[in-house]
Amino acid sequence: MRFDRRFVLAALAAALLPVQAAFAQSDPLPSWNDGVAKKSIMDFVGKVTTPGGADFVPPAERIAVFDNDGTLWCEQPEYFQGVFALDRVKAMAAQHPEWKRQQPFKAFLSGDKKALAKQGEKGLLTLVAAAHSGMTTDEFAKSVADWLATARHPRFNRPYNELIYQPMVELLGYLRANGFKTFIVSGGGVEFMRVWAEKAYGIPPEQVVGSSGVTQFRLDAAGKPTLLKTSKVQFVDDGPGKPAGINMMIGRRPILAFGNSDGDLQMLQWIMAGGGARFAGIVHHTDAEREYAYDRPSKIGQLDKAWDEAKAKGWTVVDMKQDWKTVFPNKP
Repeated sequence: MRFDRRFVLAALAAALLPVQAAFAQSDPLPSWNDGVAKKSIMDFVGKVTTPGGADFVPPAERIAVFDNDGTLWCEQPEYFQGVFALDRVKAMAAQHPEWKRQQPFKAFLSGDKKALAKQGEKGLLTLVAAAHSGMTTDEFAKSVADWLATARHPRFNRPYNELIYQPMVELLGYLRANGFKTFIVSGGGVEFMRVWAEKAYGIPPEQVVGSSGVTQFRLDAAGKPTLLKTSKVQFVDDGPGKPAGINMMIGRRPILAFGNSDGDLQMLQWIMAGGGARFAGIVHHTDAEREYAYDRPSKIGQLDKAWDEAKAKGWTVVDMKQDWKTVFPNKP
C-alpha cells in the first residue's frame, strides 16, 4: 500500500490537536496575564526544580513564604482582623455593662468618634485586646468562624474570606505542585488566620506564622484542659519580626517570598541575602476598579521603601491591573 505523504502529515496534525489543546489548557497560572511577572515566577520555579541544573534546590529546601494582608487577600479599607475585633466588641457589650462607663469602650459603643480619637492608638489596642482575650482558644476560633459566616465587606458585599486573590491561590498551588512547602508569615494574629487559611489557601494551621498573644493552660470547672487567651502580647510578626519569626517557627531560610508593603521589607531583604537562587515578589495595588490603588501615602499597606528597593535590586513587582486577569475568585 502506498502512503501519500500529505495524507500522513494531515492525519498526524489531526491526531495532535487534542494534545495541543491539552497543553494550551495546562497553564498553571491561568489568572495571570503573560508578561514579565509571570515569566519571572515560572522561570525561577523551572530553575530550582530541574535536576542537575546549576540552580537546583532539593525539595526539603523549597520553602516559600507569603504575607497575608494585601498579598493573599484584600486589606482595604481597614485590616479585616481589625474589623472583626470591633464587631466582636459590639457583640460582647451586653456581657460587659461596665463598658458603658469605661473608655475607650464608652466612646466606641456610643459612636462618639471625637472621644474615641482622643484615646489614640492605646484606645484602639485596648478594644482589640478585649476582642482577643478572656476566652479559650476554642471559643476564639468559633467567634472567628461565626463572624466570617455573617460579616460582609462594605464595598464588595462578599464574605471577607472570599476576598482572596485568585492569582495568588493559583501561585500557591503551582509551587506546591513543584515540591515547595508554602507558609503564611503575617503581622496578623496567628489564631485568627488559622481558622480559615487552610480552606482558603491550602495552607495548614501549622504553616501559619503570625503575631501571637500569651495563652495559659487551665482546667475548667469540669476538669477539662483548656488554653485561655490573655491580653499579653507574646510576639509581633511584622517588620523585623518577620525574619525572626521565620527563623523561630520554620527554621529554614526560604528561597521565595511575597509581600506587598514596607512591613515585608526586612523579610524580603533577609531571604534575598541567602545563597543560591532566590526570588522576592511584591504585589503592587494598582487597580482601583477591581480592587484598590495605593502605595506610598497609604496608611494601610504602605509601599514606599520596599518599592524603591525592589526597583533597585530587580525584584519582581506584580502590577495588579496589568498582570492579573482577575482579582477575586468568581462566585459559585
